[in-house]
Amino acid sequence: MKKARAIDDLLKVMAKLRSPKGCPWDREQDHRSLRWHAVEEVYELMDAIEAGDDHEMAEELGDLLLQVVFHCQLASERRAFDFEKVTRHIVDKLIRRHPHVFGNSKAKTVEAVWAQWEQIKKAEKKGTRHERPSALDGIPKHLPSLMRVEKLLKKARKAGLLDEPAKTAMKRNKAAVGRDLFELARRAHQSGWSAEELLRAEIKKRERELRTKENRIAQTR
Repeated sequence: MKKARAIDDLLKVMAKLRSPKGCPWDREQDHRSLRWHAVEEVYELMDAIEAGDDHEMAEELGDLLLQVVFHCQLASERRAFDFEKVTRHIVDKLIRRHPHVFGNSKAKTVEAVWAQWEQIKKAEKKGTRHERPSALDGIPKHLPSLMRVEKLLKKARKAGLLDEPAKTAMKRNKAAVGRDLFELARRAHQSGWSAEELLRAEIKKRERELRTKENRIAQTR
């Protein structure tokens, strides 16, 4: 007798939990009510990785996989998509975006692979509602503010939108920068403000300025 695959068992368990005779809590969930659970599971996985704890890592990866399966079950009930479609989509994407492995591309370095990835992704989205006309598009809105500003700066730098001083003039002790960040957060807290919200507001302002600059440059070409 062929042993059932664990993923098939998981899909069946999830369907049972959502059935009329299933779990009341699972039955009342929807995509929106679950959205922050996935975020929490990612942070718990990060803790396990940083601790080097393989047992915890395996458990947290399972919890994260549960979130994927849960959303797929909800979507299948709406006849939107299912787990098979999600997995087929990522398999096809990985093959399509790695022509240096599965095709005839000659990309040999990490830099060449990243440039090729971005080029393929841009071509995939062209002419769709997911097209990204701006070099600054594609940054998740709900990233923590420090991660978001780093993504914004990286994209802006690659697009040549940043006016930055020479690197030699920018060199600082890493610990000193960390202290500066902590002190700014402390000052915000002391004043009754959220450092997260303050930075998010500043990011929105700077992003508008960068997009205006990007449009101005495009008009001169």
